[in-house]
Order: sequence, then structure tokens, then C-alpha cells
Amino acid sequence: MQFLGKSTVPIQGWTEGVPVEEKALQQLRNVASLPFIHKHVAVMPDVHWGMGATVGSVIPTVGAIIPAAVGVDIGCGMMAVRTGIQAEDLPDNLHAIRSDIEAAIPHGRTDNGGANDRGAWGAPSPDADWVFSTKLMDRLQVIVAKHPGIARAAERAPFHIGTLGTGNHFIEFCLDEAGAVWVMLHSGSRGIGNKIGTYFIERAKAEMRRWFINLPDADLAYIPEGSELFDDYVEALHWAQEFAQANREVMMRSVLGVLERHFPGKLGNVDEVAVNCHHNYVAKENHYGKNVWLTRKGAVRARKGDMGIIPGSMGARSFIVRGKGCDESFHSCSHGAGRVMSRGEAVKRISLEDHAKATAGVECRKDEGVLDESPAAYKPIDAVMAAQKDLVEIVHELRQVICVKG
Repeated sequence: MQFLGKSTVPIQGWTEGVPVEEKALQQLRNVASLPFIHKHVAVMPDVHWGMGATVGSVIPTVGAIIPAAVGVDIGCGMMAVRTGIQAEDLPDNLHAIRSDIEAAIPHGRTDNGGANDRGAWGAPSPDADWVFSTKLMDRLQVIVAKHPGIARAAERAPFHIGTLGTGNHFIEFCLDEAGAVWVMLHSGSRGIGNKIGTYFIERAKAEMRRWFINLPDADLAYIPEGSELFDDYVEALHWAQEFAQANREVMMRSVLGVLERHFPGKLGNVDEVAVNCHHNYVAKENHYGKNVWLTRKGAVRARKGDMGIIPGSMGARSFIVRGKGCDESFHSCSHGAGRVMSRGEAVKRISLEDHAKATAGVECRKDEGVLDESPAAYKPIDAVMAAQKDLVEIVHELRQVICVKG
């Protein structure tokens, strides 16, 4: 653990051997200066600057939540399952499997997210009834009745369940150290989570203006506990986190359906080793003798025994891990490798040839549209894992053979 500075409270980091940019450190200092931070701010080795708050940070608060620290991809996270398929079962050419996955799960975004968006279903998802039979839709309507500003996004929610999204969201097939095939995917709460996030971020900023509260960064606008707005935000936040988890479960069912067609009878018991974990969310937890609102912004819960997923970049290894329950990290670990280049910088600096070399052996897109996700845009995953050896132990090491990017 490294001491990275102090404002009102210390900033403690697991960053030895990995770069930490100055603008990310300034963001962390701004967060640590707030009067309701409990004990310290914890920094994961994949830390980098992010919209609202630093990605790879763990923020314990008492009496308030910062909506922009949670962000707009509420409940974003990972799911992974181990199948009974073995490396020797895979064909030499994996393109057909990748194409079938891309056909089975809407991904990307067109038409400004409108009716012709290729990243949504053209009609309510085939799995919408299954998901919303859990009363998710009834609860969403209660939220919309109080906050009509999210109504349009709420109408689109049934069209988004079971869809991947854009950016760094992905679906991968990986092989573990024993040659078993894993399915791993990364996504969140889609358009409705984005709208809930942006809506309450603006409401929080309006409250700061109303009470003449000056902050070191306007994105640190907070909602105080005990207010009606706080209760409404927590209600919507928890709804979006549940939606995100359900979204991953629906996608996983679709991917496994593709695999069943390609490898009939070989899936095995996929529930035996399965992990579904958030890495952008808020939970009420007890740390250092205090009940706190713990915001994990690009971090995974890693209590002693907790299973988690830490993906590398395209072409890099990924890891299934078990938490060690480190108190100082608020029982957390990194959520991935962490960017070292902005998306714009990556497109300018990484060539198609560089990308092809870095993803050799992986069935994936090799075109300009994914240069911002190429391995060189991220920190070396080995360095990230070494920096957090006190936080998690590695259970399985995975290498990608297929990658579908949003």
C-alpha cells in the first residue's frame, strides 16, 4: 500500500509499479477534501482519470452520495461461466462462432439510440417478459412517476435488456490453464442506467447551486442523506444495479445458446463456476466500525472469499480471483487493467498493424473502429495484478480466443 497524499483524509493506493497520471491524483485529492469521506479514499492499481470521479477509486461516505462518482453506467460489471467445452473441441477457424454471437446479441449504437439503433432490439427483447416478471418494470414505473425526466429511457428499457452496449463492453471466449472454455462478458444498465445517472447528477448540481455550496469540482455535487431526493436516488440506483445484473444474465443465456448449437451436449454445468459482479455501484457496508455508503468506481468487491473478475485488454490475459478481505482497501480490488491512453490518443497513436500484432491469435475485429480498445491503450495487466497481490489471489488465468466488442 502506498500513501498518495492527503486532503481532509488520506489517499491510500495499491499502485506500486503502475503509472498514475497527475490529473487522476488531482481528482482523488478533490474527493478526499469532502467533509463526509470516512477514514480514507482507496485507490486501485487500474486507476485513471474519469468523468465525475477517478476510475479505480473506492469512496466511503457518511450522510451523502456523489452521483457523478457512481457515474452513468450504473451497475456496470462482469459475468463469467466455465463450460464443459475444451480447447480441443474448438475448430481452427473461430470466425463463424464470433459471427453468430454478434448476430445473437445487439451491440454498438446507431440512429442516436433511436428506433433504428442496431444496439437495441427492434421490438421488446425476447427475454423482456422473463426479466420484468421479477417486478422490475413495476418498480421502474414508480420511479418514473416521481421523475418523469427519465420516462423516455424507461420506455426503451425492454428494448435494451440482453444487449451489449458500446465502448469497452465485450463478450469473450477464453481458455483457462486446464484448457476449459469460459464465456466472459462486460456490460451494465444500458440507456436507462445512463439516464438515471445523468438525471440525478444534474439534480445534485442544482442542489449545490441552490444552497450556494462551492466545490473543488462541480462533478462532486452530492445529495445529502435524509432528503427526499436522496431516497429517490438510492431507489433508482438500486433498480439500475439490478437491471444491469439481469442484463448480463440474459446475454449469457443467449451466448450459451449459440455455444449449444455449435457444441451440442458439451456445455456441462455452467452454474458450477459462475461469477456476476458489479464494478460501478454503491452498497451500504460497514467499515472501521461505521455504516457507510461505499462507492466502487471501477472496483470489485473483494471480501475474504468473494469471487471476482479482472479482465485484461483485447489480447491480454484475464483473471478469476478470490478476495483476501483487505480492510484498508475497503474489501476491494481493481476492475481491469486501466487505461493509459484516452480514446482519442489511442486512435492517433496505435496503427492497424500494431493492433493486429497485439491481438494475434484472437478472433476479433482488426479494424480502425476498435483501435481505442487495443491492448496498448491499457496498463500491463501483469503489473496491475502484482500491485494488488495483497487484495486478491488468482484462481484461474484466462486467455482470450474470441472477442466481440461493443
